[in-house]
Amino acid sequence: MFAIIGFLLVFGSVIIGFMMEKGNPYILIQPAEFVIIFGAALGAFFIASPPKVITAVVKNLASIVNSKSPDKTKYLELLLLLYQLFSKIRKEGLISIESDIEKPDNSPIFNKYKNALSHGHLTNFICDNLKIIITTNVIPHELENLMELESETYYHDALIPSKSIAKVADALPGLGIVAAVLGVVLTMGKIDQPPSVLGHSIGAALVGTFLGVLMCYGFVGPLATNLEHKTKEDIVFFTVIRVALVAFVGGAPPQMAVEFGRRAIPGKDKPTFEELENEIRGKLK
Repeated sequence: MFAIIGFLLVFGSVIIGFMMEKGNPYILIQPAEFVIIFGAALGAFFIASPPKVITAVVKNLASIVNSKSPDKTKYLELLLLLYQLFSKIRKEGLISIESDIEKPDNSPIFNKYKNALSHGHLTNFICDNLKIIITTNVIPHELENLMELESETYYHDALIPSKSIAKVADALPGLGIVAAVLGVVLTMGKIDQPPSVLGHSIGAALVGTFLGVLMCYGFVGPLATNLEHKTKEDIVFFTVIRVALVAFVGGAPPQMAVEFGRRAIPGKDKPTFEELENEIRGKLK
């Protein structure tokens, strides 16, 4: 929603400001410039991107409008999920959660907190590491290293769409110059025409530079930054899970382990100690 508002503000501010100086907005409508700049940008993107990157970019662009940023409620649900898993292990033993982590879609524990598990990577991350805890006598720092490696791998892979879009944004001013140069070439062919014709032709050529710079800094570049922020938000969930699991394997009781995880949540989205304690008491005890 905010992305759409941002698009409208950028577009509206530029057009309204141009009109305030008695500019004619219709002169900015140059179909040939659009075709040159955006066609070349799309072609360059296809040249630079394997099919899986193109697919990832399309999916991530859709998430800008459809998905919501994590909030305190999602973090609380994640902590409650971990607490319930840890409590079950503590009371009934490691084998008691085997059915939950083998088929999380059928697990009453996981199904209770679907809102917190925003994508399958988080569910797999929890289940895979609990399987390691069940099957091997892993020591805490080795488990932490393993989870940190997986988190970093996910982070670098998830950043690919934003980096790809950022590269397109970087190319747009240059492609705008290409369109402008082509416009100047056409203008030179009209050198014998009256000044009014030459002025219109030069103005149309400069629209190419304008479009390239505007799309880079006003639209495509901010889109890349938005996707980068979303990736950084997602990685916090991995960090919370990693910290809580390591604390639990290290011998911390369930409530203390999730308290470690709570401390990894940044800013105003972090539940207070009292909020987490009240949720545990109210829902799980």
